[in-house]
Amino acid sequence: MPDLDSCLEIAKSATLLAGNFLKEQQDSNLKILKNKARDLKLQIDIDAEEIIKEHINANSSLPILAEESGKSGALDDYFWVVDPLDGTSNFLRNIPISCVSIALVQGFTPILGAIFDFNNSDLYFAHKKSKAFVNKSEINVSSLNFKKESTLVTGIPAKDSYSDDEFSNMISDFQSWKKIRMIGSAAMASVYVAAGKAEAYKENGIFLWDIAAGAAIVEAAGGKVSISNHQSDFRVDAYFTNNNLEK
Repeated sequence: MPDLDSCLEIAKSATLLAGNFLKEQQDSNLKILKNKARDLKLQIDIDAEEIIKEHINANSSLPILAEESGKSGALDDYFWVVDPLDGTSNFLRNIPISCVSIALVQGFTPILGAIFDFNNSDLYFAHKKSKAFVNKSEINVSSLNFKKESTLVTGIPAKDSYSDDEFSNMISDFQSWKKIRMIGSAAMASVYVAAGKAEAYKENGIFLWDIAAGAAIVEAAGGKVSISNHQSDFRVDAYFTNNNLEK
């Protein structure tokens, strides 16, 4: 196993480099590469990813799976998973809910994560043998037990059409929770669970790079993580909770 403390420092440094770059460029004339249906891609996503990959490759020999450029080599037992800008649409519209997310996974199981909420200068991080932190403060999941008193953070996956059954099941689920939030960033949703700001995050058909770092942080903060239904394009079904909720 790679040295997790060293790998965490690499991930933290890379998120800070990319996040500070994104923050500096936020009010500039952003180049839109693709804006079709529900898919949005900016040039700055690619630029931030290059900053991250350059830093990781200078300090680690492990392969990288990145949102914009895909696989850098064969995905062996351990590899990095990079989302250079989670919440691109929020970023473009100046909604301050977006972040940089970097994970280390073992056999597709997240074991380390760093997420930089550059809008608030908050760096969340953890690995499987550590506690979870935001900046210098330890974070923990909430202690609420019942959905009727809890907040679910969720999202609607970016695809072209949805069946009536999908929406019917979603509304039925929503009715059992006290509050529902859709914030446009799976990584931020994850750290909200880790920090006790929400009790659960759930989304089907989400990409691995959107949730891998958050999964490691939620587990380190005392939460429970389920990542299932792995697809060939790296989509998964994710459900993270504070580990106290009833079924």
